[in-house]
Formats: sequence, C-alpha cells, structure tokens
Amino acid sequence: MTSLLNVLVTGGAGFIGSAVCRHLVGSGGYRVVNLDKLTYAGNLASLAEVEQSSHYRFAQGDIGDANLVGSLLRDEQIDVIMHLAAESHVDRSIDGPALFIDTNVVGTFRLLNAALGYWRELPRERQSRFRFHHISTDEVFGDLPFDEGVFTEETPYNPSSPYSASKAASDHLVRAWHHTYGLPVVLSNCSNNYGPYHFPEKLVPLVILNALERKPLPVYGRGENVRDWLFVDDHARALELIATRGRVGESYNVGGRAERTNLNVVETICDLLDRKRPLAGGSRRELITFVTDRPGHDRRYAIDPSKIERELGWIQRESFESGLSKTIDWYLANEWWWHPIREQKYGGIRLGTA
Repeated sequence: MTSLLNVLVTGGAGFIGSAVCRHLVGSGGYRVVNLDKLTYAGNLASLAEVEQSSHYRFAQGDIGDANLVGSLLRDEQIDVIMHLAAESHVDRSIDGPALFIDTNVVGTFRLLNAALGYWRELPRERQSRFRFHHISTDEVFGDLPFDEGVFTEETPYNPSSPYSASKAASDHLVRAWHHTYGLPVVLSNCSNNYGPYHFPEKLVPLVILNALERKPLPVYGRGENVRDWLFVDDHARALELIATRGRVGESYNVGGRAERTNLNVVETICDLLDRKRPLAGGSRRELITFVTDRPGHDRRYAIDPSKIERELGWIQRESFESGLSKTIDWYLANEWWWHPIREQKYGGIRLGTA
C-alpha cells in the first residue's frame, strides 16, 4: 500500500485553501496539515466536512513564526508545502498596504527560510520528493488591453496595486530561493476564483447575497473591466497536479478561459437568481448601482492555461455558466455558513466589487 503524502497547506481556512484541503483529504492520497492564522477571512466552518478525518489536522498560527513552522514540518514529516496564506483583497491593500507587505512578503520570506532549513536536513530520497508550491495571482502581470493579448508564464511582471506588488515580490523570493539555495519549488498564477465558501466581501458572493436581500449591487465605473473566471474546485485539482507533478523551478498559469466584464458577471447572477428565486415583480438587474471607480483599476486579465493543459493534462470541468449556477445553488442552501459572516463588519473597506 502506498503511503500518504504529507502536505502542509498554509492559509487552509481561506477560500481557495479550504477547497484545496477538502479536495486533498477527499482524494484519499494525502494527509493534510492546515496552518492558518484565522484572520477575518479564515473560517473553520469551511472545513466541516474534513475536520473529523484522521488525514486532517488544523494548527492555528502565523507563517512568520519560524519555530512553529519548523516544528510542524519536522513533526508531521511534510513532503509538500502548498503556500496559499496571503492578504488578498485589493481594496484593503489600498487602504492599508503595510499588512500586505508584512504577510505576503515578510511572511513568505520567513516561510521559505523555515522550509529551506527543513529541506536541508532531509535524507536524499526525501529531499528529491519535497516541493514548495507557491500559489500566486494573475494580477502580478498588471493588465491587458481590452481587445488583445493573454498572460503566459513568460509575461513580464507589472503589478498595479499594493496587493499585486506584494504578491509579485513573494513570487520573486520563491524563485530566488530556488536559484540561490536549490530549494525545489513550483509556482502557479491563477485568474479570479469563484465558488462555494467564498468570503462575502468578494464580487460574486457579494452580488448573490445583496441580490437575495434586494440591496444595491455596486459596480465600479461602468462595469467594463474584464476578468477571467475559474471555478475554485477546478483550481484545487490544478494545484494538486502542479504540487505533485509540476517541473521543479517552473511556473504554471491556471485560468478558466471565461473572460467576462464585471457588469456581465453581475447581470448573469441577477438573471440566474431571477430564475431560481423569482421576484414578485421586476428584475434584480434594477438593483445594479454604478459607483466611483477604484484607484488604478486594471482593465483586463486573461490567462492562457495551455502549459498546464499540455504538460499535466489538466482540464477544467465547469464552464462559467455551470460553475456560477452551482455557486448560487450553494449559497441558497447554506445560509448557516454565510449569514454569521454577513452579520459582521468587514473592517471598513469601501466595497466588495472587482
């Protein structure tokens, strides 16, 4: 019988991290240790379906705590680190960039040092199996014209916001620890994720829940900015492939081939909700409210996922329409998860638009 691969997931109580934990534990091939600081966006309720599994452990703590991380790596005999812990909301980064530098840059630096010290202690066979998988964003590439171009793994970095600049810095650190110290790393950059357990300040869940409650649906500018949308469970499968089969030192772009304007996303949610939960009169599109645009708002993101499709055989299972329909159904059926969060304040950010 093949032994389980021991995986440390940082930020595993967040949106994408919890999807990764659920996927890996559910597959039966991994033992997952979830290290999460449990900031505002971390929610252990997102791990309810795996929390009793003997193949899952939660540890509360900071990726910048070298003693804690070193102990977890050694005690749990970790084979793969999947690093998702990050501050990720653009509006929050504009209002308070210091936290993004501390978590995304300094935190990643300290995690890399802990991983390097651990890796150097491993016997040769386990060294060859070890991977540090850094999960990043397409926002590090800046933006694209509305009518041409896509991001590839060779696209130069050109971040626009404090958030994307902090992620770009962390990407560079990971590559430096590979080239300078030999740490076996893989990297990935993804497009906008959506799906179940998404924190309600983000665009898709914000619009779903506001529309259910007949509240205004805020859209920046005229809603013309374009994003490529990726269903979170498709992303989790891609991350497993990259962490276990990706070539050392390489990066992989993961996208949904589903470019939509922000206005189109909001209108599609309205139309789906009108069919699933009809209003007595009128359409939820009437709730759309255009607001002052975000400073430095990137025009368009679009990812070419050909490399991961070609090298690792990844294929997305959900179209934008099927994934969005499943997402809405989940929020309709799981008020127990989102209602307590919805009752809390998100800490004074301006809006949850994209």
